[in-house]
Amino acid sequence: MGRNIHRLTVAKARALRKPGRHADGAGLYLRVRKSGSKSWIFQHGKNGKYKEMGLGSFDAVTLAAARIKAKEIAERAHAGLPLVETITEQEIIPTFKICVDRYLAAKEGGWKNEKHRAQWHMTLKKYAKSLHSIEVTDIETAHVLSVIEPIWLIKNETASRLRGRIEAVIDYAKAMGWRSGENPACWRGNLKLLLPQYSKARNVKHHAAMSVEDIPSFMIELRARDAVVARLLEFIILTAARSGEARFSTWDEIDFDSGIWAIPAERMKMGKKHEVPLSNSVVSLLKKNQPYSSGGYIFEHPTRTAAFSINATRALLKRMRDDRLTTHGFRSTFRDWAGDKTYHQREVIEAALAHRLKDNTEAAYRRSSALEKRRQLMQDWDDYIICKD
Repeated sequence: MGRNIHRLTVAKARALRKPGRHADGAGLYLRVRKSGSKSWIFQHGKNGKYKEMGLGSFDAVTLAAARIKAKEIAERAHAGLPLVETITEQEIIPTFKICVDRYLAAKEGGWKNEKHRAQWHMTLKKYAKSLHSIEVTDIETAHVLSVIEPIWLIKNETASRLRGRIEAVIDYAKAMGWRSGENPACWRGNLKLLLPQYSKARNVKHHAAMSVEDIPSFMIELRARDAVVARLLEFIILTAARSGEARFSTWDEIDFDSGIWAIPAERMKMGKKHEVPLSNSVVSLLKKNQPYSSGGYIFEHPTRTAAFSINATRALLKRMRDDRLTTHGFRSTFRDWAGDKTYHQREVIEAALAHRLKDNTEAAYRRSSALEKRRQLMQDWDDYIICKD
């Protein structure tokens, strides 16, 4: 019987590369996977029915320790005692999906941003679905590449974040002893060499925008529509605001006395409070719209008593003119008009759009407050696009 145990040596176990189970004897095996990772398992059972129990990864558990664990399990099994108490490692190698769930359960409690949490769940569920059923120790670079490559050039930001999230999950699996070796989702020396170079300037897709010359006639058509969503789009265009800033605007953000719409920092792309001077047409629009609001959102959905969805104004544009036009594109129209048709300073225009100012001079300019200059800019825009009776 002695010849049937302790078949492996440390050197032999370390040198093993062939995928499969390699017996040490007495129910102890070293499992080598295709990825090169190794783990100890103990097989037990009777009457032709056997089960496997994981004893830990090769990197975390020595050969001597694995033999001790295997002996303890065998003795407990022979005595009819429960076996699970002797196992401190995960009994089986989990799938990537299980690793995702456990990683998120461990980490997301410390994430304050609900949107951040939702994005982790969505990207790993939607884009990495083909990895879900694969045991985490078997995931190779080719698997990760098959997930990242299809969206690398068309959704580069999403692809980059997805790669980082897959890398984090696999690092977690390594820390838990479920796999070893290089991370197949790492960037340097790995995926960086396999994916095409992405040029943001070459691949950027601008939001389709209406021409400066066409917008006055469009506004006549828009203002003739008797719908709250039309008033929302009119408000977005007149204020040059982003869709989310306008859709979720509330009455307590409006100060009619000072003629200011104060957008809180949490709704701004740059994370800073932004004040928008209200032109004459905006003030008139808001006051006319008050009877149609229950007191919460300024532009309230007529049937759901909630804010409009992100696609509401886009759908209106499609019905009116062109399905290629986007709501965000009107900010570009405003920028073209202000830059080509007026003498307003560039800093004033950029401040009106709540863009990040790139140098110290411009930043100091914003801090000094160009509110009154922006008020004149927004009134000039109002006068250009609204046909006065």
